[in-house]
Amino acid sequence: MDYKAKVLAGLLAATCVFSFIALILSIVNVKDVILPPSTKYGMVFDAGSTHTTLYIYQWPADKENGTGIVSQVEACTVAGPGISSYADDPAGAGASLKPCLDKAMEIIPAEQQRETPTYLGATAGMRLLREQNSTKAQQVFAEVAKAIGEYPVEFRGAQVLTGNEEGSFSWISVNYLLETLVKYSFAEKWEHPQDAEVLGALDLGGASTQITFQPGVAIEDENTSVFFRLYGTNYSLYTHSYLCYGQTQALKRLLAALHQAFAGFYYTFHFLNLTSQQSLKDVNSTVQAFCKKDWAELVETFPQDKEYLHNYCSTAIYILTLLLDGYKFSEHTWSSIHFRQQAANTDIGWTLGFMLNLTNMIPTEALGHVKGHQPSLWAGAVSCIVLAIVAGLVAGFLQCFCKTK
Repeated sequence: MDYKAKVLAGLLAATCVFSFIALILSIVNVKDVILPPSTKYGMVFDAGSTHTTLYIYQWPADKENGTGIVSQVEACTVAGPGISSYADDPAGAGASLKPCLDKAMEIIPAEQQRETPTYLGATAGMRLLREQNSTKAQQVFAEVAKAIGEYPVEFRGAQVLTGNEEGSFSWISVNYLLETLVKYSFAEKWEHPQDAEVLGALDLGGASTQITFQPGVAIEDENTSVFFRLYGTNYSLYTHSYLCYGQTQALKRLLAALHQAFAGFYYTFHFLNLTSQQSLKDVNSTVQAFCKKDWAELVETFPQDKEYLHNYCSTAIYILTLLLDGYKFSEHTWSSIHFRQQAANTDIGWTLGFMLNLTNMIPTEALGHVKGHQPSLWAGAVSCIVLAIVAGLVAGFLQCFCKTK
């Protein structure tokens, strides 16, 4: 019995020692650990004149100098034409959005859907419909709002963007993606690039075209002036939209009938292989050579592009006319034009800029804090707790065993 008593006493002592060590390790070198910021989501429908696209965005909830670091999660193209084409079938406009909304619900976590801000912004197509028949435009918007309202999201309305809003938000998108507004530095933090060249933005849609840039001088006409504060920096921009000067509307006036859709510039010049900084001389010669081909030769050469093939010549000529005669680019400044559809694997358009600007109005979410240990100390504490439990269980077993004896 003396031997068993000694073993029991030793086990109890070991239990106490291991427990004490675990206690010490659990309170030594404890540090406050900042948890990673949660992720916020937002959705924007770009309801253009020829088609609608739903963009899903996300950003860390802590933001940088008041503005979110936004990234594109998904782009879903809505089947069918733009919502302005449903003037005589408003319910069809709402129904057309549902497949993309269903897809969004599969992407955004269920617990965050009800706090996901969702917008629909209509551009020149709905501007024209509103001017032609405001009642039909309101009916289309009512059906669109009804369809989106059936989903568990924070729907904040459907509206017609002004041309200047469309142009200025596109400017934000371009400069954000090309890192002239904010950039992740070698110091591992987001900073405003000091020597970055802020770019202008040209956008050619189906029904309108926009030009936006930072002029560097005072803007006399307040109707063409817009102000933004992004990542702690102020921007005063000149922006102007020309309704009915988009490629479809302009060519309709010239050719009586055309059905086509930043993107307008890119698609046509991409088809003609002119998006690699070719000289103006080469661009002119390529367009002229293409336009001189007869229809049978074009169909034989480009059978997969037959649907839009009849538009490329007239659209290319219109683009050159708009850039050279309208916006006054010349042979000397032509090289400063970059034809892009995407930057940083993200679609260029007004929706990203809209969402970036929106994050300024969404409160910053405080970061969570927890108490943390170094992995080695935590492993040591857990090991001592396990050993203390084992020693205690063995001691309890021996004590019960001795009593039965």
